[in-house]
Amino acid sequence: MTRHFEVHVTTGTREEAEAICTTVVHRRVAACAQVVGPIRSVYWWEGEVQRDDEFLILMKTGAERLDDLVDAVKAVHSYTTPEIVAVPIEGGLADYLNWITAETARRPPAG
Repeated sequence: MTRHFEVHVTTGTREEAEAICTTVVHRRVAACAQVVGPIRSVYWWEGEVQRDDEFLILMKTGAERLDDLVDAVKAVHSYTTPEIVAVPIEGGLADYLNWITAETARRPPAG
């Protein structure tokens, strides 16, 4: 069973991408998040081919937090149907993968 995922999300602005990164890392549903871009996206939307500059977010999370990560992104994203794609991480440096697990582990509420 896959224990880790890299989750891809696109946004229309760098500011929105950075806000999403801050939200998901602060909530510990992602261990880390990187913003790449701008990138050029070409896609079908509402019956027409669209071309837009976007920013790509790459986030790493543990399997037990994937649904929470998706919910957190959906709650703050400005798109009606945001791209949220989870790609299984099949291997990598064990220390790094263990770090992802530790940083996204559920914690009791503070206080």
